[in-house]
Amino acid sequence: MLIEGIAQFELPTSDLTTGRANATLISLVRNEELEGIIRSMRQLEMSWNRKYNYPWIFFNNVPFTEEFKKRTQAETKAQCHYALIPKEHWDVPEWIDDDLLKEGIAEQKKKGIKYASSTSYHQMCRWNSGFFYKHPILDNYKYYWRVEPDVKYFCDIDYDLFQFMADHKKVYGFTINIFDDPFSVKSLWPTSMAFLKSNPDYLSADNSMMWLTDDSLRPEKTRNANGYSTCHFWSNFEIADLDFWRGEKYQKYFDHLDQSGGFFYERWGDAPVHSVALGLFVDNSQIHWFRDVGYEHPPYVNCPDLPNCQNCQPNTFTHSWVLQEDCRVAWFRQVCESRTRHGRMSPEENEICRHSANYSSFL
Repeated sequence: MLIEGIAQFELPTSDLTTGRANATLISLVRNEELEGIIRSMRQLEMSWNRKYNYPWIFFNNVPFTEEFKKRTQAETKAQCHYALIPKEHWDVPEWIDDDLLKEGIAEQKKKGIKYASSTSYHQMCRWNSGFFYKHPILDNYKYYWRVEPDVKYFCDIDYDLFQFMADHKKVYGFTINIFDDPFSVKSLWPTSMAFLKSNPDYLSADNSMMWLTDDSLRPEKTRNANGYSTCHFWSNFEIADLDFWRGEKYQKYFDHLDQSGGFFYERWGDAPVHSVALGLFVDNSQIHWFRDVGYEHPPYVNCPDLPNCQNCQPNTFTHSWVLQEDCRVAWFRQVCESRTRHGRMSPEENEICRHSANYSSFL
């Protein structure tokens, strides 16, 4: 359940005559995931992209089959592009110690960490963290929307989300905000703090440190992750400004993380890596919750209570057995305190903050 009393809300709008933003849809997808990405494309095209025809870019570390190209292109009037990931962007880097890698995988498996022994999963997380935006095919784009196979979109959206990002100077947009497995990122926070200590001027004045270090909701998570709440934006949906990842702050931060080996010795995901960087280096006001985008990546759902949303239960977050993984309470506490402190609050944020005195009403 979202905040009681404000389930209905006014949708953003955009002028369809203003043209498109400099943006693209992207997907890292394997040939064998063809049916899954077609299902995702079909829903997103029907609910949004048929109005705007933003191009699609598909990434793979092996060449796409002709069947994959033919069938995906048939799902959209927009142009589709198919990009091969450079070997040096995907392979396990040479500085990774084989013995430490085996020890790390054994320790992760002992803790029950999902995908711990899958080398390709570690490679995927590292690529999504520090290499996707370096592919030449994205050089001339400013914004992207990440799309995964087998996700669902429930709402008809009648405005250009990319243009919204540009008009409001947003850096990042998300739908779902959850906790992570602390044992998959045990050293991420100490490693990040070491970087920040060496680069203190990188910290945004309007940072989200409160959200990143919250220990009131799931104190055991924060304790086991050595000071990191593990709150993160679930990056299987993200709309973002590529210039942030390309910038000096993030690139130096990623290089620092990469050299530590945490993408392999542990199982750092791109979601917590992106989220920690955003929380430290980006003004809180430049991060936007797309509450009106109905979205599901099992087991989590963002289902707005809106007449243009269908086939999902309004105000649903997930199944009751994982409800405690919702990190929005900490995020909105951060948002409300930040906006009050800086005096910059949109009508939507003001509405949220007025109803948030009892933070349990977010759940």
